Amino acid sequence: MQKQIQHYNDFIETLLNAGFSMGGGNTEDIYSVVDWGWKQQPPYETPVRWHNGDPDTDPWEWRIRVLEERDDIAYAKVFFKKSGYITRQWAPYFLAVRRGNQTLEEEYQAGKISSYAKRIYTIFSDHECVPLHSIKELAGFGKEEKSQFERGLTELQMKMYLTMCGRQQKRSQSGEEYGWSSTVFCTTEHFWGEDVFKESEKISAEDAVSKIREQILTLNPGAELKKILKFIKG
Repeated sequence: MQKQIQHYNDFIETLLNAGFSMGGGNTEDIYSVVDWGWKQQPPYETPVRWHNGDPDTDPWEWRIRVLEERDDIAYAKVFFKKSGYITRQWAPYFLAVRRGNQTLEEEYQAGKISSYAKRIYTIFSDHECVPLHSIKELAGFGKEEKSQFERGLTELQMKMYLTMCGRQQKRSQSGEEYGWSSTVFCTTEHFWGEDVFKESEKISAEDAVSKIREQILTLNPGAELKKILKFIKG
């Protein structure tokens, strides 16, 4: 039985033990540490509530806390084109499945990466971390290309080329911050570091799928194979 989540530390402990989780309170019939949504009541007594603004009991705040306070948990659109968490322990396995030993250029030439995704990714050769509003500008996306931009950005997260790494406000010409914070993105190489990728290179995609599938069934014995494979492979 999963531990009842009463605060942020419970969430972190459970997530590290699980290795991965859907975000946003949506399990997709796989697994989520917080398995109730924004408009649902928790299935047990807990002070945890979406959008209450408390960093200790608001799951919406936790997604940024893990990025700002830790280096062993990634958060991005990695499962079913929706948000999710992957821990350091399991990152090499997901990388082995989603990327193997190929580069983005190789995947693009093979027709596995869209031109919009490649266009976005190109700007990260000159910038380590880029806030969302600047990505659009640097990659030259106009208002009429909003849907293409969003699809390309999601594609790069699903294939684990880019990941979220924090948030940042816009700055005026005088250097003052203003407006709502914008999500910051970086390459997965920058986020995880070289060791994670070296580990990934030693794992075959088949072994990675088997390992992740086994863990999913430990977390959710009733998960269906079709959904399991979609969760793993993206």
